[in-house]
Amino acid sequence: MEKVESNRGAALLQAQNNANELFRAVETQGIIRPNVTESQINQDIYDLAEKMFGISTYWHKRIVRAGSNTLKPYDENPPDLTLAEDDILFLDLGPVFEAWEADFGRTFVLGSDPDKLKLRDDIAKAFAQGKQYFHSHPEIKADELYRHAQKMARDYGWEYGGPIAGHLIGQFPHERIPNDKISLYVHPENPMKMRGQDADGQQRHWILEIHFIDRAKKIGGFYEELLTLG
Repeated sequence: MEKVESNRGAALLQAQNNANELFRAVETQGIIRPNVTESQINQDIYDLAEKMFGISTYWHKRIVRAGSNTLKPYDENPPDLTLAEDDILFLDLGPVFEAWEADFGRTFVLGSDPDKLKLRDDIAKAFAQGKQYFHSHPEIKADELYRHAQKMARDYGWEYGGPIAGHLIGQFPHERIPNDKISLYVHPENPMKMRGQDADGQQRHWILEIHFIDRAKKIGGFYEELLTLG
């Protein structure tokens, strides 16, 4: 079992490394640029991922959010916006690499607006702190981690913007309970201990997501990757 778990962990980390490489290419190849729509950027990323890795399967919808749309959580489908010259944007992608899921989110800033730059940097710091908090609390429950994400948002001077702060990840398709948006999520009403095994006796692996917002300034930032590995 130990070898199986090691192989599963290595596969998930490799999927995440590939996603990170894709995001670096998105940034360096000028895909994120002003005067283009979110939908066009979405298509450009899809084409790049197919070219780089042969990816055509995503286990959740591809999220590209700019400007005021960065306030919106995953389940919403806001109107297609066009990036401005001095804008903020985040990506949330769930590519599947050789049957293993990645879930990766990052925020990008066009221009030099200090609030947007601070937001981008704060969510990265909060992710690292949230991961440290998880690893230093062996008995941690999902609702506790969600409350900690809310606290970090307040500590940095923001509001927490999402109804969850993470979820399970695994081999496609990962463990799910139909019509259940609580039990396998970092949700404020989920008292389940996060360290445990799934229905097949395998260790559960989790994603941590950080979504900070400022409603008055109409900006949000998002950062997401593996919580239990790396």
